[in-house]
Amino acid sequence: MTRFSTLALSVACTLGFATAGLAQTADVGEALAEAMTPERELIFADEFDEASLDRSKWIVIGTDFWVNNEQQAYIDDPSTIAFKQGVEGADGGVLVLRPVFKPGEDPKKERNAPFVSGRIESQGKFDFMHGRAEARIKLPDNVGVWPAFWLLGNDRWPDTGEIDIMEYVGERDWIGVALHGPGYSGETPIVNKFFFPEGIDVTSWHTYAVEWTDTQIDFLIDGHLLYRATKPMVEYYGEWRFDNDKYLILNFAMGGAYPLKTNGIKKPYVGIPQETVDAVRRGEVEMLVDWVRVYAPE
Repeated sequence: MTRFSTLALSVACTLGFATAGLAQTADVGEALAEAMTPERELIFADEFDEASLDRSKWIVIGTDFWVNNEQQAYIDDPSTIAFKQGVEGADGGVLVLRPVFKPGEDPKKERNAPFVSGRIESQGKFDFMHGRAEARIKLPDNVGVWPAFWLLGNDRWPDTGEIDIMEYVGERDWIGVALHGPGYSGETPIVNKFFFPEGIDVTSWHTYAVEWTDTQIDFLIDGHLLYRATKPMVEYYGEWRFDNDKYLILNFAMGGAYPLKTNGIKKPYVGIPQETVDAVRRGEVEMLVDWVRVYAPE
């Protein structure tokens, strides 16, 4: 992994990754990602170039699912899971996950979520153990949103492990990464934040990736190594549960535990201010995914 991070930093310096001026005139993240693309076997890919979801690769989560006091119900609908062509900076089509403000529509009365949104998973269609998973994503500038790209084991949580490749709760200058497992779940100690250089933030295209082996897990953004969790680090808190198959998840949650702990907002909804509600109502809030790719271990 050292050669990846060293090359990334070298390329970053050459391109002027930390300068605001360059961020305004070029997609540095794309250039870095291209420079860092590993030459190895591609075992899964979705470029999202079609006008509908590839059901041979993905399932869609429905209204029964509910965790973390999130303020959305997931539905299988074009209003929340859509596709676009001609998006600036994208290579072909993009997947669009978006929340929609629909109070009173939630069939779960005990939840009574004011939003509906989209969540897709590869469970039962594709999973893998060790390798590199990455996605090129563009995120919105809205407080209290909670989109994510992550991996989950096929049995009871957290016993089979969780790898959070990218979590975002609406503060545009940083994203979070984390591991969860037995003894280190929920308020996990295996967590880190990446703060973007001045002039760059989540609203530009970035490639979020994980390099996963039997001894360590490296989190990367645009080819830059931002955090490493080793097996001994994890085993200080509990058992290493990262030698088993995991599947891909892309979702757009709204509010709930993590945004609330970050912003302290309780009204009008848990973790969500009125400004974000208004932006959702105007149709301005969405997560764009250019592609998802998984490579076999080296």
